Amino acid sequence: MSGKLYGVGLGPGDPELMTLKAHRLIAGAQVIAYPSLEGGESFARSIAAEFIPQDCAEVAISIPMSVARKPAQDAYDTGAADIAAHLDAGRNVVVLCEGDPFFYGSFMYLFSRLADRYPTEVVPGVTSVTACAAALGRPLAARNEVLTIIPGPMAEDEMRDRIGAAEAVAIIKVGRHLAKIRRVLQSLGHEADAGYIERASLPMQKVLPLAEAPDEAPYFSMILMMKGHDPWL
Repeated sequence: MSGKLYGVGLGPGDPELMTLKAHRLIAGAQVIAYPSLEGGESFARSIAAEFIPQDCAEVAISIPMSVARKPAQDAYDTGAADIAAHLDAGRNVVVLCEGDPFFYGSFMYLFSRLADRYPTEVVPGVTSVTACAAALGRPLAARNEVLTIIPGPMAEDEMRDRIGAAEAVAIIKVGRHLAKIRRVLQSLGHEADAGYIERASLPMQKVLPLAEAPDEAPYFSMILMMKGHDPWL
């Protein structure tokens, strides 16, 4: 019999925000797999590090830092093949994924390559969006309001149209797109309604009004905006 594949959400970074189920699976893992930046460490592994068994086999999936899609797709092909070898040998594999596996999570790329061949279970995790709302101390949406989630790399004109039509907005993957996002919100008159959060739930977390946000933002940063409510901070 083949092993079972688990896609495990780890939450936004604080190990205490990991679910009990995620902790149980990681602590009992035969094999763990995780994405890592090419030539760098794995953020996902760092979240779970204290719970990983010493005798656990590890599969590191090195993701190139490139805007081109093919290098990353090739890396996931290789990672899926390495995981499949363990599954074929009857070993369960726990794939670590920061946040939630199916909310812009890296696990979905392995899921698409493996789930039709092996028994698979997805374990949800606390998302960065909910963690950032908690850090700001403001609700994401209330009653019949609609929350719109926008990726930072979206084209400026499309972003302006979507924010203009939205009630509550979470802009994720801010990073190098901060200047563009700030420009869009200023043009719509919503800068004062927006809060900026970087590295939510981690010791170096920053929470600021968007107007006071730095000129440069890390990848793990987010902007939350709600129209018609009191300013975020």
